[in-house]
Amino acid sequence: MAKNLTPRGEDYSRWYNDLVLQSQLADYAPVKGCMVIRPWGYAIWEKMQQGLDGMFKATGHVNAYFPLFIPESFMKKEAQHVEGFAPECAVVTHGGGKELEEPLYIRPTSETIIYFMFAKWIQSWRDLPLLMNQWCNVVRWEMRTRLFLRTTEFLWQEGHTAHATEAEAQVETLKMLGVYHRFATEWMAIDPVRGLKTDAEKFAGAVRTYCIEAMMQDGKALQAGTSHMLGQNFARAFDVKFQAQDGGMQHVWNTSWGLSTRMIGALVMAHSDDDGLVLPPRLAPIQVGAVPIWRKDEEKAGVLAAMERVEAALQGKVALSVDRREELSPGWKFNEMELKGIPLRLELGPRDVAAGQVMSVTRLGRKKEAIPIDRLGERVPEILDAIQAELLERNRTLHRERTFSIDDYAEFKERIEGGGFFSAGWCGKPECEAKVKEETKATIRCIPLDAVEEAGSCLRCDGASTRRVLFARAY
Repeated sequence: MAKNLTPRGEDYSRWYNDLVLQSQLADYAPVKGCMVIRPWGYAIWEKMQQGLDGMFKATGHVNAYFPLFIPESFMKKEAQHVEGFAPECAVVTHGGGKELEEPLYIRPTSETIIYFMFAKWIQSWRDLPLLMNQWCNVVRWEMRTRLFLRTTEFLWQEGHTAHATEAEAQVETLKMLGVYHRFATEWMAIDPVRGLKTDAEKFAGAVRTYCIEAMMQDGKALQAGTSHMLGQNFARAFDVKFQAQDGGMQHVWNTSWGLSTRMIGALVMAHSDDDGLVLPPRLAPIQVGAVPIWRKDEEKAGVLAAMERVEAALQGKVALSVDRREELSPGWKFNEMELKGIPLRLELGPRDVAAGQVMSVTRLGRKKEAIPIDRLGERVPEILDAIQAELLERNRTLHRERTFSIDDYAEFKERIEGGGFFSAGWCGKPECEAKVKEETKATIRCIPLDAVEEAGSCLRCDGASTRRVLFARAY
């Protein structure tokens, strides 16, 4: 398989598009701004779903499904919400050959219709907390799209909860932020920054929005998940009330949180190289690719018999795929496995059969090791664990090396061109935040949760600052 990838150092954006297309993660759809997720890309999404779904259920959440279509009147009930999403909404005005009595919005997110249903289901404090999640698609009419990172239609999960008190809702908001952070580190091998969004960057209709911000190899930020403290804004709009233990009626406190298929794009940009995808073993649909090799017909039977022993040794321990296609050369198969990011390759030829071993080659660093067949069941999982750990450490090293403390605005404007996260003071005024974005294309990605109080001055206006925020350019 010939590779035609633009080198990252030549054009990072083009490299990304080349890799998504050539590794068969996705393709462009006939509808502008939409994509087709191909089987390899969807298999990665399924692995993400499995990991996250287990975490959600372990914290008491259950799955449900709500309609794709949302009445226009629902969208207009929460003023900030409709104002924030109006430019991105797709609206259906006709159905069944007739004009609809009320236009229907194709969901950009589901707070409105879910909290309408919550109002029917919640009567008493005994019904709380109500903890739900749904896996679905959403539509946001994006002007500038890029495969996985920003498309008109995408897949995601959105969690929605209702609580009796503000304190309980706040605990839930931060708990789910923690779930996203744990998923990113343990499954994606990415260690993002946890923080609070500014008012200008928060979710439309939220009181507070928390996020995890991951650094890509080019130093740009990618918002990897968000968790919103909605307060009682939607509860008041949809009259979601419950009878408290003292007998009085109160509005519930809501949260929502979401993570989408843009995480596949994050995997590509965080770990991959000029030869193709590099996938963390925990998210690789195929963790180990095995290639039987022979040149003479009389070698074939022995190699294939030994390969059956390899399969038996690894059965139930790793996701193994043996490539027995005879019309393709071993070199072609190696290239395909590299392009698709299969973490570990096993090569088995006549000499290996004679020695009772296989040759392993890691996708990351191409480290080679001869492994006795009778030790494969023990050694291969160890190698995969080591790859997972090395990818995480590489991402942490990238964060350390490309996160800078800065106080001079002129220096910041010059250095932001090279990418990176910049820790700087901010006066808290939205005017300064907007000016920095206008003048540098960098935004305040978040106010890190571990930021300590620190007397200083605003990066742009020299006004008083009480803690540092994180500036970066972002996808």
